[in-house]
Amino acid sequence: MSTTTNVLHRLEFSVEVPGTPEQVWEAIATAKGMSAWFLPTQIEEREGGSLHFSMGPDMGSDGHVTAWEPPRRLVYEEDWAALMGKDPDELSPLTSEFVVEARSGGTCVVRVTTSGFGTGADWEQEWWGDMGTAWKPSFDVLRLYLAHFAGQEATVLEVDATHDGDPQAVWGALRDALGLGDVGSQVDVRGVTGTLERVGDRLAIARLTGPVPGILSTGVYGTEDGRATAYVRAHLFAADAADYMRREEPAWRAWLQGLPVSV
Repeated sequence: MSTTTNVLHRLEFSVEVPGTPEQVWEAIATAKGMSAWFLPTQIEEREGGSLHFSMGPDMGSDGHVTAWEPPRRLVYEEDWAALMGKDPDELSPLTSEFVVEARSGGTCVVRVTTSGFGTGADWEQEWWGDMGTAWKPSFDVLRLYLAHFAGQEATVLEVDATHDGDPQAVWGALRDALGLGDVGSQVDVRGVTGTLERVGDRLAIARLTGPVPGILSTGVYGTEDGRATAYVRAHLFAADAADYMRREEPAWRAWLQGLPVSV
């Protein structure tokens, strides 16, 4: 029995970033650019081209480009039903639109709209709330990328660890281990130094200066079994970034696994 997909879900926001429309387009509409601030991305850079976002081992989201108007407008669709393991009759494609508008002073505004139709189930409402929480901070990473590393290719270090305890308890342990202060304060953890750029609800973003320059994102999210996962993701920009990633990834994972969480 098919289900009518008539409940609209919509997320809309904008962010001002440094750069020309052409520079911003390279960051939001190419595989190299999107992989440098978001998820590892494969994209055929044309209308009708295929799209894939990698979300970890054997996980990802597939779609295709529906509008390609450089350097102003990009629209793509993802297979929301396949991503969620749902019946295709329950969910429409997930549509995302990026519109780039030039501003005076060498900046652009990127307007982002993501929408889809579902059945109005409780899990859909929760999923869209979580997506907004996770999606918007990525654009702080985009802003930092365009300000400091525009056009560069990233090496990505990404590790996580799941703990007993609720997300707030795990975040408290992670925040304390990182020694997070106010925005603008210095970050110094595991030999990595930088400046704190954002602290939000169970997330933080820092611009790294050493030993490898880059952007570090870290935070905590809840899991379906009532536990919580802490993660560290770093987009690194240097000739020796790949060596650092290979050398330090196991130690970062062990550090996350060893967080002293109070339950």
